[in-house]
Amino acid sequence: MNPASEPRFCANGQRQPRVAVIGAGKVGSTLAQRVAEKNLADVVLLDIVEGWPQGIALDLMQARGLEGHDRTIIGTNDYADTADCDVVVITAGRPRTPGMDRSDLIKTNASIVVNAAKEAIAQSPNAIFIVVTNPLDVMTYLAWEATGLPQQRVMGMAGVLDSSRLQAFIAMELGVSMQDVETLVLGNHGKQMIPLARYCTVKGVPLPQMTDAETIERLIDRTRHGGSEIVGLMQRGGAYFAPASSIYVMVESILCDRSRVVSAAAYLQGEYGIEGLFLGVPCQLGREGVKTVIELPLEATEQQAFIDSAATVRQNIETAQTLLAGNSQDG
Repeated sequence: MNPASEPRFCANGQRQPRVAVIGAGKVGSTLAQRVAEKNLADVVLLDIVEGWPQGIALDLMQARGLEGHDRTIIGTNDYADTADCDVVVITAGRPRTPGMDRSDLIKTNASIVVNAAKEAIAQSPNAIFIVVTNPLDVMTYLAWEATGLPQQRVMGMAGVLDSSRLQAFIAMELGVSMQDVETLVLGNHGKQMIPLARYCTVKGVPLPQMTDAETIERLIDRTRHGGSEIVGLMQRGGAYFAPASSIYVMVESILCDRSRVVSAAAYLQGEYGIEGLFLGVPCQLGREGVKTVIELPLEATEQQAFIDSAATVRQNIETAQTLLAGNSQDG
């Protein structure tokens, strides 16, 4: 273990909070920057590419004086350096390319996420896990299985980002402050996500009273394809600023026990008529993970869309489990 990666303690004897970010791509490295520069926690940034996370960490450390914080950022290729982290964020995996759906990544990313989850939990048995790798709802379930953790300590970053995208599109369309817009997106992190227009407001005014149905449907459609739109524009990568900010909101609520209500992929035990899956729902996040899943009344069409979304996730989980079993036999 790198001595510099050992937990630090405050003058009062309390241990400094630590966040492990598994995967030092653009999402992971931007998240590391957010966490450190907002003075939330020390960061351990891990990647399989030798030198890459170390270089990013050194670059961020050299900016500490300019950014005015004393957080440590460690880059490593060794899971031993992630020991005793409070939160583990898994971003590792292959990103989408133009024309690729999130579900196309199942075969590639399933083994990556399972391995990362097993390695990380061995070092940080008390951590809370946030999964970001796509297809997110499926990977969250696999990480939960791999860690053996209670369901409230594993979650996926989904609806936070999707809701933020819808929030941005509404504010841009209506010419209002982003701060006045509240949005809610349920379901899986993909084309079957369920943006609920009647739960979206502008300073408390329901969105359907602010604009017409055709405009709302256009904004919803753009939200469903929000990630693909960026992938198509960038060609050589995907979104990372907004995803990193979305993860940060979740990490902060957990470490600071803020009980913020966000839409995240949480384990359902009968809520919304779904059993045994991680899907995007409004929930409270605190120091123990998912504190409460909030069940909203849905209209018949919304409920059916949620069930259809769940069916796709369940089918993709079975596909992933089959692929993992095949890989195990081949090994």
